[in-house]
Amino acid sequence: MAIINIFLIVFHHYIVFLKNIKSRIIAGSANLRHHALEGVKGTCMDFNIMEWAQLAIRWIHIITGIAWVGASFYFVWLDMNLTPPEKDGYKDKAGVGGELWAVHGGGFYEVQKYRLAPPAIPPVLHWFKYEAYFTWISGIILLTILYYFSADIYLIDRSVADISRDTAILIGLGAIFGGWIVYDFLCKTPLINHQGWFGALLFVLLTLAAFGLSKVFSGRGAYIHVGAMMGTIMAANVLKVIIPGQRELVAAAKRGEAPDPKFGLAGKQRSLHNNYFTLPVLFIMISNHYPMTYGNPYGWLLLSGLALVGIMVRHYFNMKNQGRARQGFFLLPLAFVLFCVIAYAAAPKSIEVPAEQVSFAEVQKIITTRCVACHAAKPKNEDFDAPPKGVKLETTAEILKEKLRIRQQAVDTHTMPLGNLTKMTDQERALIGAWIKQGGKAN
Repeated sequence: MAIINIFLIVFHHYIVFLKNIKSRIIAGSANLRHHALEGVKGTCMDFNIMEWAQLAIRWIHIITGIAWVGASFYFVWLDMNLTPPEKDGYKDKAGVGGELWAVHGGGFYEVQKYRLAPPAIPPVLHWFKYEAYFTWISGIILLTILYYFSADIYLIDRSVADISRDTAILIGLGAIFGGWIVYDFLCKTPLINHQGWFGALLFVLLTLAAFGLSKVFSGRGAYIHVGAMMGTIMAANVLKVIIPGQRELVAAAKRGEAPDPKFGLAGKQRSLHNNYFTLPVLFIMISNHYPMTYGNPYGWLLLSGLALVGIMVRHYFNMKNQGRARQGFFLLPLAFVLFCVIAYAAAPKSIEVPAEQVSFAEVQKIITTRCVACHAAKPKNEDFDAPPKGVKLETTAEILKEKLRIRQQAVDTHTMPLGNLTKMTDQERALIGAWIKQGGKAN
């Protein structure tokens, strides 16, 4: 009970912090926009702090994420390709459990892995941890700026669940950190010794989490929180298990003691888990560009299926690295078939065309009422300084130009209006869809 109370107190201060930061950013952005930046000829230039902050943090997130994923893939590959050292080598290989030769960038490399520890710790020992830490930190900041600062747009969908901003953020943070607690608990049970069953249970639990989040958040909000949950598990594995275990190994070696092998085994185990999480998390990072996934009524199930595709691809390459490519040859074709099945199943339903012609005037009225608040040269929605993705729907020509995008976003997937803030009805969506199927002309 005390832990819950502490969490609620921290959460309350976090919400207050978010509100204060957002108000200061908006005020500062407006001040700079109108007063600070003047061109050579005295004309005012727009300067949106929030957009530039998003760009900078997203860039950091990608850079550190690439470094983390690259290191993860490399070391798992390395570990699976090590071979027992030759008995008669040109150097002392006492205590070496595996070695590998490689050529890259015009040079030869020899890598050795000790069973426990080398006879002496070298003065320079490279650690791989900050990639994980900064990827997670930048990801959480980006989640806060985009989904918590603008919860009513990107996180909450009133047609899914009519919840407050604070409730939505509490559920989101609870899911992110609760995921780690459940995962870490499972890792401390005997089930961890049965990797196949452990992985299957974890997959089911994450699928259930995606289902549950889809019942309280927008499709996009549910996806990003499943991704944040897995990303948090990955980063916490590094922070709480892998790095502390490595510190124990180094400390024991410096004392001249034989390191406890359990630390190395636990670190290797968690690193392998991170390896399988990687491709599903990368998919979620790009999924916001593909509303036919998160905007589908069964988006949570599509996410589960596409995550399974990524896991199968990763498993094939892990088997290949172990010299078992023939045993896993079926995985890539199976992953491709599953991807095609998912794409077919996600196809939008056929739109019924009424006998009478839907007038453009009816459609334009709906778009003006439900969409133009954001998609205008000067949006009325205070969260946007410019129309999202440059799409304007104020004139007949603009509507006709964007009709296919309108169908995808508002009819096939219901991802627009964002958060359904303007309360577009299913009847209105059907009417727009019917007009487009009839030819989408300004009759």
